[in-house]
Amino acid sequence: MADNSLVRRFRFAAVSLDIALILLVVGWQLASGLTATRLILAVVLALPLLAPLRGLLQGNRRTFAWTTLCVILYFVIGLTEAVAQPGSRIWSAPCLMLALALFVILIAYLRVTRPSSGTVSP
Repeated sequence: MADNSLVRRFRFAAVSLDIALILLVVGWQLASGLTATRLILAVVLALPLLAPLRGLLQGNRRTFAWTTLCVILYFVIGLTEAVAQPGSRIWSAPCLMLALALFVILIAYLRVTRPSSGTVSP
């Protein structure tokens, strides 16, 4: 296992990126105007990122693992919007970047906190 300060930095980065992605997605949906449909869509899009937040804050390794699956949704949304609607690139480009950065940080955290095994079986 790596040193504790590196683990804390990765955990802080993961939590920060998760919150930034939540704020971006909610802002993206509500920027067009506050309607009931947009509000519901913002909440629905924020829920998969809100679900792992507690486990990320606590440093639960399993949460970091399954959160990688949640982040792929935002990568796909950002990529689809960037290609399909050039006018929404101001929102989709940061969504793509944040989702990719969060994915990389989650994987890095998992690699750094990987339990060491004494023996290797064939």
